Amino acid sequence: MSPSASSDPVSLLLVEDNPGDVRLIEEAFKSAGFATTFHTVADGDAALEFLQTEATADSGPDLDLMLLDLNLPRTGGFEVLETIKNDPELASLPVLVLTSSEATEDVVKSYELCANAYLTKPTDPDAFADIGRAVEAFWIDEATLPSVPS
Repeated sequence: MSPSASSDPVSLLLVEDNPGDVRLIEEAFKSAGFATTFHTVADGDAALEFLQTEATADSGPDLDLMLLDLNLPRTGGFEVLETIKNDPELASLPVLVLTSSEATEDVVKSYELCANAYLTKPTDPDAFADIGRAVEAFWIDEATLPSVPS
């Protein structure tokens, strides 16, 4: 069952170090019109700490999706993907890479590390709303997402 089929908001982990992009992404999802709870961290270390806490917690927010920038301080996005891929507790978490890189090698490496989608950040702030609507249309309204242990 998709998260929008229940009354619970969609729970997203946003891993993004640029405060301006955080604001644009949060506004994009808000303008898409579905209830979203954002858990935001600014680097790969904080993302992995959050995920490890999430995976071992008896209670706490269940995550529906993770939006991951690749270019992060400390632990980078590729290392975060690799850790998720190799952790049975986290491997089913859908990860959408949302980054400024259009490099073919970044796209290929992201999919090799089991990213579920690769989205390039738009350069036009208004185009972020299109990303929010696209994620809602597919990942929230259409796709059946796994339950990630919490």
